[in-house]
Amino acid sequence: MKKQFLALTLSAALLCGTAAAGWAASADLRPDINVVIDGTTRTFYNVNGQEVHPISYQNTTYLPVRAIGELMGKNVNWDASTLTVSIGGTRVTGTTSGTPDNSTKAQDITLTVRPEYTVVIDGTTRTFYDAKGREVDPVEYSGSIYLPIRAIGELMGKTVGWNENTQTVTLTGGSTVTDYDTANPTTPTTPSQSGTISMERAKEIALQHAGVSADSVQFLKTRSDYEDGVLVYEIEFVRKNGNIWQEYDYEIAAASGKIVSYDSEVETSYSYSDNSSSINTAVSAEQAKQIALSRVPGASASNLIKFEQDYDDGRLEYEGEIYYQGFEYEFTIDAQSGKIIDWDVDR
Repeated sequence: MKKQFLALTLSAALLCGTAAAGWAASADLRPDINVVIDGTTRTFYNVNGQEVHPISYQNTTYLPVRAIGELMGKNVNWDASTLTVSIGGTRVTGTTSGTPDNSTKAQDITLTVRPEYTVVIDGTTRTFYDAKGREVDPVEYSGSIYLPIRAIGELMGKTVGWNENTQTVTLTGGSTVTDYDTANPTTPTTPSQSGTISMERAKEIALQHAGVSADSVQFLKTRSDYEDGVLVYEIEFVRKNGNIWQEYDYEIAAASGKIVSYDSEVETSYSYSDNSSSINTAVSAEQAKQIALSRVPGASASNLIKFEQDYDDGRLEYEGEIYYQGFEYEFTIDAQSGKIIDWDVDR
């Protein structure tokens, strides 16, 4: 039984310059897929008025990002120097028009996966995921950048549905985003992915549960992640009591604010100063990045897709991912010694 998920794309006619990273991948051009927004069938065009068709890649269907700006009523901008597309502000131009293309048939194509592209929505850098919580990168084809519609549905507060019989994806008004089994498109198969609370509210919930105030703790980690397709906030902080550090770890459901998991333990020491939230380390974040990049000849900072700090049993670590020439490198580096603790390579 096949599942389809859709995505919207951004016309690369906005783009200038060619990215150094990225890799080619096989996909399907799908002009036979219909897109219906709040009951109206939509056709999408690039800046030159040429119709842009959906693309199916790894069981996810994509559409042009230029359409995102039109659907959300926001402007779309491209910064070639930072490889960043920004969507925000009040849209000053209307819907792009053009001539429908009825001659294009479904066919195999080659697109370019673009993990080095950054997407900023209303000032916030966004990461996109598929139904299983796996990160999904932007893709580029024939001068247009593409993004998953699941994420667009979340941003627009709409429900996303798929009808296998009519090859139709629908986005309808509402506050949830649901995946639909193609054999029964009226029945949701996974929980809502739409976060109804902010990270700041999640931090307040964790602090209240722990019975501590924000000014008495130091936050080690605050990030969003997916657990079995459900968006959660991961929050970790410590509080000093004499010579003892109390560590708190929380996972909070973004949709409800419910505490999914909670753990607290005592540590005898932390690499923190007593009067600052800065971290005392022998190896800086920039040094750690260079240590990792030196293991991948030819890779540069633009190939470093993910980099963050985390604690494991009171020890500060740097974790990150490098994408280069079709390979993904995941690493963990000890912040005190600079030693690579873990190194994993996938194609």
